[in-house]
Amino acid sequence: MGSEGLQERYINPYTDFGFKKLFGTDMNKDLLISFLNALLHGEQMVKDVTYLNTEHLGTQEIDRRAVFDVYCENEQGEKFLVEMQKGEQQFFKDRSLFYSTFPIREQAVKGKNWDYELKAVYTIGILNFTFDEKDGYYHHEVKLLDTRTKEVFYDKLTFIYLEMPKFNKAESELETMFDKWMFVLRNLSGLMERPAALQERVFERLFKAAEIAGFSQQELFEYEDSLKVFRDWYSVMKTAVKKGRAEGIEESKMEIARNLKALGVPIEVIVKSTNLSMEEIEKL
Repeated sequence: MGSEGLQERYINPYTDFGFKKLFGTDMNKDLLISFLNALLHGEQMVKDVTYLNTEHLGTQEIDRRAVFDVYCENEQGEKFLVEMQKGEQQFFKDRSLFYSTFPIREQAVKGKNWDYELKAVYTIGILNFTFDEKDGYYHHEVKLLDTRTKEVFYDKLTFIYLEMPKFNKAESELETMFDKWMFVLRNLSGLMERPAALQERVFERLFKAAEIAGFSQQELFEYEDSLKVFRDWYSVMKTAVKKGRAEGIEESKMEIARNLKALGVPIEVIVKSTNLSMEEIEKL
């Protein structure tokens, strides 16, 4: 098995392997730093990041486990939770809120007096679906605000959602670093060379990291497995939606999970691919 079996030149960032390859490794953390700064209104808020444990347990044994795609903090101790959401989930907003509680609770100081001062928490969702058909805009920044004054009540908790299918700017329309990052995430796997509009050094690094021909044999195996999971999931979801049967969607998820588990795919990957819980998958 080798890269000759793949038609694309660059990896698909919507796959679990592709996303973590670009944003979840110390080797490529400059890509994550550039993306975060572009996302936060172009301000240089992040100069360095430290990757944190992506697997979290609740405070009690019966609590549900959470596994993040990318979890890091900057030099000020502010937390950034970055998630790639391949498909729509019925309670994805609830899930975002639930996940944000982990970096909040982890800041509690144990064993001594604590005044409850918290570092900022940013939950970022890169969505391969749309949740608001009425609104054509794709960049949503959500904070707690006073409903009467419309002023931000608490500025240390921010939810950012990027509805990728709504971003349709052509290369000639790219103006800001945010535009360029959105374009890359939306189109990377379909490109055959680095666009002329993306001349910044960070994109030179990104395209080098994303080039499939440069992968080791082990990386090729892992990427092709991840790509197969993504394609199988996409095919099943598309078929189920076309049939319009909710029960068909659930049955298809279970069947995919059962097949992936039999192939030895890690449970964490199956969870991300099907949105089933670890408990449901472990029972299969």
